[in-house]
Amino acid sequence: MSYRIKGNTGEWEVVIGLEVHAQVISKSKLFSGAATAFGADPNHHVSLVDAAMPGMLPVLNKEVVEQGIRTGLGLRAKINMKSVFERKNYFYADLPQGYQISQFLEPIVGEGTITLDLEGGDVREVGVERMHLEQDAGKSVHDQHPTQSYIDLNRSGVALMEIVSKPDLRSPEEAGAYLRKLRSILRYLGTCDGNMDEGSMRADVNVSVRKPGDEFGTRTETKNVNSIRYVQQAIEHEAKRQVKILEEGGQIVQETRLFDASKGTTRSMRSKEEAHDYRYFPDPDLLPLVLDPAWVEEIKATIPELPDEKKDRFINDFGLSAYDAGILVADREKAMFYEEVAEGRDPKLAANWVMGDFFGALNKSGLALDQSPVSAKQLGGLIGLIKDNTISGRIAKEVFEVMWETSKDADTIVEEKGLKQITDTGPIEAAIDEIMAANPDQVEAFRGGNEKLIGWFVGQTMKATGGKANPGMVNQLLKKKLAG
Repeated sequence: MSYRIKGNTGEWEVVIGLEVHAQVISKSKLFSGAATAFGADPNHHVSLVDAAMPGMLPVLNKEVVEQGIRTGLGLRAKINMKSVFERKNYFYADLPQGYQISQFLEPIVGEGTITLDLEGGDVREVGVERMHLEQDAGKSVHDQHPTQSYIDLNRSGVALMEIVSKPDLRSPEEAGAYLRKLRSILRYLGTCDGNMDEGSMRADVNVSVRKPGDEFGTRTETKNVNSIRYVQQAIEHEAKRQVKILEEGGQIVQETRLFDASKGTTRSMRSKEEAHDYRYFPDPDLLPLVLDPAWVEEIKATIPELPDEKKDRFINDFGLSAYDAGILVADREKAMFYEEVAEGRDPKLAANWVMGDFFGALNKSGLALDQSPVSAKQLGGLIGLIKDNTISGRIAKEVFEVMWETSKDADTIVEEKGLKQITDTGPIEAAIDEIMAANPDQVEAFRGGNEKLIGWFVGQTMKATGGKANPGMVNQLLKKKLAG
């Protein structure tokens, strides 16, 4: 996807890398038994370990390790059989230990790949540099008191996966596609819920600019951006800011920046730290993590069909376009819904109904999929009535509206309202004869060569039969009668 910033000295290319922090789905924290549920009152999910009480030792959560392995396998990445937890030393008020337990030199997951689904059906491979496990810090709350900051340690010690991309992204749109795909994979795997508004997935955005083909420029890192739209805005603003500085003869300072969502701009936070600033060293309270290859194979056997594989199957087995398949597999629940609708039915017709009328009704109603008044089974039943010519496509739309309002099955509504399609030629022929007798000028015009009038006759016949006539039969009978 070509994206260039035009400056006074020509075009500039943007180079982007993302560091995504994804909260691991686990009932307890990385090194303690405290709960991880979102929305608890401040400091209600805090163990003595999370609060860094003297003498409290971390105990590694096996479930989190398994989730990390699952994620690595889902990213088609190398699983490292030995990894090491290290202490990343820095001071902040919401970090009670004075260090964060993370992984640096030896992460649990190595290089992998994510395939992006871009506009127009294009695909692009983006490299994953690594994925490591680490504990989250607490949260500083600055808006509860005019002169004091409050500390909430509910998040302290929550398990995070930091997924670091290679600097392979070249536009805000590609960055958005990367985050959407990564979130989709994590949700399919069940390792992170991807709810950015709850802070369970957030991104640090690394941006630099260069003249096409040149060496990489100096990068800045915009921290903790919590929506895909904001990530794209931050990239666009930061890239233009850097180009302006360089074209005016200045230099880019390697620094950490913050994104201001209200202004759509970034601002300087501090000069960028290097690894040695954190004084990493192996945590003396934790042994190296050595994995059993048989256990990794057991986990591998439980990996579900992921978006890329599901998309390929929808294209090859169901005959869907790459675009339609991409939309349907982006969300696991929607893909499962579609498959239930399509089971034993015309898959293309099912896709049209799911993506058209059904998704449209969901959006208009502001409902989540699990709140839909029409189930997958019911929608499939409606499609079955269209396919066996019980009702026409036009009548089906009316039936669907009643289904949405009442949650009744399609066949019940069709029976109650007498909407079955007329397939008996007798009533249809009678309607056509009446229309032709009442409109001799149009009949003459058609026979004189104006064949486009067939559409008018079809419309009149459907109107006369209350929309119940079989459209194919109407066309066939009209052509025969109008031909004289």
